[in-house]
Amino acid sequence: MAGEALFIGWGAPVRGREKKALQVFQESMEYYGQLQQEGKIDGFDVYLLAPHGGDLDGFVILRGDRQQLVQVRFSDEFERLTVRAGSIIDSLGVIPAYGGDALGQQMALFSEAADEFGG
Repeated sequence: MAGEALFIGWGAPVRGREKKALQVFQESMEYYGQLQQEGKIDGFDVYLLAPHGGDLDGFVILRGDRQQLVQVRFSDEFERLTVRAGSIIDSLGVIPAYGGDALGQQMALFSEAADEFGG
């Protein structure tokens, strides 16, 4: 379905592991580029956030259809990179995200629940 994504967010590097964090970040970007070249994802966007007092320092959005993203999310290489990243940065999260048609479907589900439970 169009509009599905994986949101991968992270916080600050563990103090003393900043160089390793940069290394794993670069490995991850190369991996996402390879996934895109191989047609395993539709594309990806990377964002670093300006200081704002919160725990989220940056994020990546991997775009694709549900099957593509499930295969990527549970692949050995994705799991390996996630474990490595989680060892050197704080607040790592991998979360399904919805936009486009997928957002419409999620809102329809919410509307059905609202009709059922009132309010």
